[in-house]
Amino acid sequence: MRALVVYESMYGNTRALAVDIAAGLGVTHEVTVVPVTRAGRELVAAANLIVAGSPTHMHGMPTVASRRSAAAAAGRQGSGLLLDPDADGPGMRAWLAGLDAENVLAASFDTRFNGIPALTGHASRGIARLLRGRGCRLVVPPESFLVSSQNTLRPGEAARARRWGALIGETAVAAHVSGKRL
Repeated sequence: MRALVVYESMYGNTRALAVDIAAGLGVTHEVTVVPVTRAGRELVAAANLIVAGSPTHMHGMPTVASRRSAAAAAGRQGSGLLLDPDADGPGMRAWLAGLDAENVLAASFDTRFNGIPALTGHASRGIARLLRGRGCRLVVPPESFLVSSQNTLRPGEAARARRWGALIGETAVAAHVSGKRL
């Protein structure tokens, strides 16, 4: 089975987690990891499973304005923020709007600040909703991975992402083998 991990990342945390998730998925799937700017139709058409993730901006998925603000923050002298090399171009929202993946298995994740979810929000929920709206079948609930106030992944999040990737892979294989609807 083939899995496609698609991510939007502004400062590299979501990209790093996409790679960790792919490592976990690699036990059961042949995995391709790409930024959303390079996730073309041919990659989607070849996938049995799509895992999509983005950072959480203003309680949800990034917008054009929030992406612009993130880029401006990285450009401020002394910010300590480095803009991800693939941060330019259309984001997850635009990619999902054009997605054609009827009956493809899927999962969603996000990065968000460590805090009460009611205050931080979850981009993964919006991603999951849009994946379902494009005909995908979710194999696991949306997942959040935590970033510290210093804009680094919290300890243990990389390992948790690898375990989550393995769980997605096992669940997708079981769904594929049994042919059951999720």
